[in-house]
Amino acid sequence: MADPKGFLKVRNRVTQPRRPVPVRIMDYKEVYEAQEKGVLRSQAGRCMDCGVPFCHQGCPLGNLIPEWNDLIWRDKGEEAVERLHATNNFPEFTGRLCPAPCETSCVLSINQPAVTIKQVEVSIINQAFDNDWVHPLPPARLTGKTVAVVGSGPAGMAAAQQLTRAGHTVALYERDDRIGGLLRYGIPDFKMEKEVLDRRLDQMRAEGTRFRTGVAVGTDVSWDQLRRRYDAVVIATGATVPRDLPIPGRELEGVHFAMDYLVQSNRVVAGDCVPEQIDARGKHVVILGGGDTGADCLGTAHRQQAASVTTLAIGQQPPTERAAHQPWPTFPTLFEMASAHEEGGERTYLASTVEFVGKDGVLTAIKVAETEFVDGKRRPKAGTEREIPADLVFLSLGFTGAEPAGISTSIDAPFDDRGNVVRDNDYMTATPGVFVAGDAGRGQSLIVWAIAEGRAAAAAVDQFLMGRTTLPAPVAPTDRAVTVL
Repeated sequence: MADPKGFLKVRNRVTQPRRPVPVRIMDYKEVYEAQEKGVLRSQAGRCMDCGVPFCHQGCPLGNLIPEWNDLIWRDKGEEAVERLHATNNFPEFTGRLCPAPCETSCVLSINQPAVTIKQVEVSIINQAFDNDWVHPLPPARLTGKTVAVVGSGPAGMAAAQQLTRAGHTVALYERDDRIGGLLRYGIPDFKMEKEVLDRRLDQMRAEGTRFRTGVAVGTDVSWDQLRRRYDAVVIATGATVPRDLPIPGRELEGVHFAMDYLVQSNRVVAGDCVPEQIDARGKHVVILGGGDTGADCLGTAHRQQAASVTTLAIGQQPPTERAAHQPWPTFPTLFEMASAHEEGGERTYLASTVEFVGKDGVLTAIKVAETEFVDGKRRPKAGTEREIPADLVFLSLGFTGAEPAGISTSIDAPFDDRGNVVRDNDYMTATPGVFVAGDAGRGQSLIVWAIAEGRAAAAAVDQFLMGRTTLPAPVAPTDRAVTVL
């Protein structure tokens, strides 16, 4: 293990430092700074190398957390990144963007703050890139088999990299002009600068993965054509259909889906010209939805110098500590302060939006009401209505499933009642050779699940093509059950 008495000697949890708020809202650079090496080692040394490491259970990828904690404490960074890459293709993504279910499963968190697993993870991979320890891993031989992966988010990228390394000729299709999916157009640069994505894509190119950008499968080329052209197809298009709010005034100018706003911002930061960009400068902004996407809108609005930003959530404010019905090692619902919330804005809970108010077709305010439970559902409470000034409203209410994109009409791959593409336990649809990975098959989920599913689907594809596989398969399409001892 790491320091046998580390968790006794170092009881404080010290996370990465953040740039000062007045400085960071002036640009789109990452909020977090590198942790000092000595502090990082002492934090890794708090890991107890448990006989039953529940952090493995908490991570869909099954990351070998105690092993690389020990290696960092021993100052063996090159060995640490090898152990990290053994289970995770893109630790630089998860280390920045994952909500770290591994930390809520940490045994130390029973009576102390959890080990800073996520911080150690991102520090390992940053050190590896800085020291040129990350190299392309091209296959030793080619199988002669071809695979098309549709969708270049984390699930599609993971599947493509695994299948390329297995020796198959892989083409990664993306309808946008750049590879990355929501990592490229969705996640703000202040959470992950795009150079982090680009350096991993350089590795994939060197390994042999072929990128096909600007191709909308289902429009530019049909799924059936793709199936006949390749030996296997992986659908990794994500769950990108946003949940709408069909209330009076929805048609007013100024009401937008959150992702429309974030995509435009990403493009502008990348240097693109976006005509009639949605700009919050000097405006009163209201964000409906208190999740990660809402926080991304909040941070973006601050950087655009909005006059005010209010976030509304229909539910009650989560507790700051575990509730009794969410015991360790389950993933609890807790009140969290994201970096964007530190930068300002008002957060209001138990607020239901009942109407968008406008004049001459332009949004001027929203009408909200307190909520109450009626017939088991949270509904607006009569007599509590009030108006909040609003020039822009961003709907950050989650997603309802994958876009149809001609999938079920071109091939035998129906959708279920949750909007997900139906698949079996081997990730395959009713059409032999057509597989589904990530949010397109499981619904809106975490980046760590997307990577895990991409890796597992790649193993299933390799098994289908070759009759056997040596690729790891970390997860099944359904969530693994948690046993509470």
